[in-house]
Amino acid sequence: MNAPPLSPVEVLLVEDDAGDELMTREAFEDNRIGNTLHVVRDGLEALDFLYRRGEHTEAVRPDLILLDLNLPKYDGRQVLEKIKSDPDLRHIPVVVLTTSSAEEDILRSYRLHANAYVTKPVDLDQFVRAIQQIDDFFVTVVKLPRGT
Repeated sequence: MNAPPLSPVEVLLVEDDAGDELMTREAFEDNRIGNTLHVVRDGLEALDFLYRRGEHTEAVRPDLILLDLNLPKYDGRQVLEKIKSDPDLRHIPVVVLTTSSAEEDILRSYRLHANAYVTKPVDLDQFVRAIQQIDDFFVTVVKLPRGT
């Protein structure tokens, strides 16, 4: 018996590094699941997207957020704290995806209720594989709250 087709997931990538954005896009395309990847480049734009302000008044509510910690304007920790303290946003899973492997960043992210913490691999193939594993996990393994 075949599994029902997976419905696409709306993913918000909060990433200021164009190279990491490109690798993430390639990983999503290689995975062929058809999820929609929305990209914002700093913490303020992430909040504008989530609150549908400014250029993002028509933004969709993401089903999953991939969040870098080291961002301009508001850093990822501030964005994570805002998301997880807001009753309308806190249900959205947030995966911290960052270059930092510092124990204090890991601990603080989980204290702010990150759903996962992934250190970006430096190797391109490993980076793509890590993104695909995140995508696979949150699309095929877990049930995401949808349509809220």
